[in-house]
Amino acid sequence: MTPSSDSKAPTPGDNVLVLVRHGESEWNRLNRFTGWKDVGLTEEGAAEAHRAGAMIKHAGYCFGAAFTSTLKRAHNTLDIILEESGQGKIPTLKAAALNERDYGELVGINKEEARKRWGADQVHIWQRSYDIAPPGGESLKDTAFRVVPFFEKWIVPELQKGKSVIVVAHGNSLRSLIMVLDRLSPDEVMQVELPTASPLVYRLNADGSVAEKHALAA
Repeated sequence: MTPSSDSKAPTPGDNVLVLVRHGESEWNRLNRFTGWKDVGLTEEGAAEAHRAGAMIKHAGYCFGAAFTSTLKRAHNTLDIILEESGQGKIPTLKAAALNERDYGELVGINKEEARKRWGADQVHIWQRSYDIAPPGGESLKDTAFRVVPFFEKWIVPELQKGKSVIVVAHGNSLRSLIMVLDRLSPDEVMQVELPTASPLVYRLNADGSVAEKHALAA
């Protein structure tokens, strides 16, 4: 079963998995390829995280475990969400396996400048293809090779214990996870866009398939 984003929202009592992309970062605002560069949130990014936390609190979700990347734009977003929702003391694991895709030689370059340097078509292929990596970097397929095993080893057991779990990470690390959860093809996952700090809520069946999926709205 692969439900659409307008499926019935899971009720607060259900065991759920909440995925959140970090708030706007300094390099998001500058339109630069960021990858593993450890840049912070902008003021707007922090405000987005506070709004996400308020939405989660309003929806009534209480987490038993939290996971995030080692990059501060992600774990700072998580900290704000948990504080805003009154859940600041839950067990949290930071892992490089959840870090953003490594953009290699593109890191730090403005995206428009990259299109001028390498051509718009080539940059589009590096950004949107499933298995073609930029020079010195990772493809989405490469990213999935580290994200999915981490999910299966560390996050799935928490869900199987009946806990609700929040994961705050990055556009590409979360897309590679969504590809598995929603059983998307490489072509289909390329169409997935994740807004910053917009909680995406899943409830999983006992076998790991998706029962319900819903994006929280303010």
